Amino acid sequence: MSSSKHFQTILNGTIHALKTILPVEIEVQAPSIVAEPFQQQQMGVLIGLIGDLKGRVIIDSSPEVFSGIGSVMFGMPLEGAMLESFTGELGNMIAGNLCTAVGQENLEIDITPPTVMVGNTKLYGFERAFSLPVSIPTIGPMTVLLTIEEDEE
Repeated sequence: MSSSKHFQTILNGTIHALKTILPVEIEVQAPSIVAEPFQQQQMGVLIGLIGDLKGRVIIDSSPEVFSGIGSVMFGMPLEGAMLESFTGELGNMIAGNLCTAVGQENLEIDITPPTVMVGNTKLYGFERAFSLPVSIPTIGPMTVLLTIEEDEE
């Protein structure tokens, strides 16, 4: 499978996962290509992809947006260590659902444990990536960054 087909499969699987996991309406904008470094502004979660392809899913937003999602899911706003833990688990749920979705397209991937990032972070180490802007009308914006490492074969 070509890397452009991989990107499309991962992109479609990510959109499906977001719509499945987030218990609110979301608006997905058109993806764009991102050059390194990616500047994470406030809070995010990074999950590695391994298997038929290698890459990363980074979900970037603000503590307020992650807390708002937690509030909708659990009936109470989250903060501090609880918010950071929830952010990692939200990433796990989205990436796990992504694995299931792309598995139906004969692309076998697994995920690494989540890394929660708090504060300003510059991310390097990818050849190309897609940025997928997502708007959650009652909560706020988030960006999903998808990177796929090219095979050297």
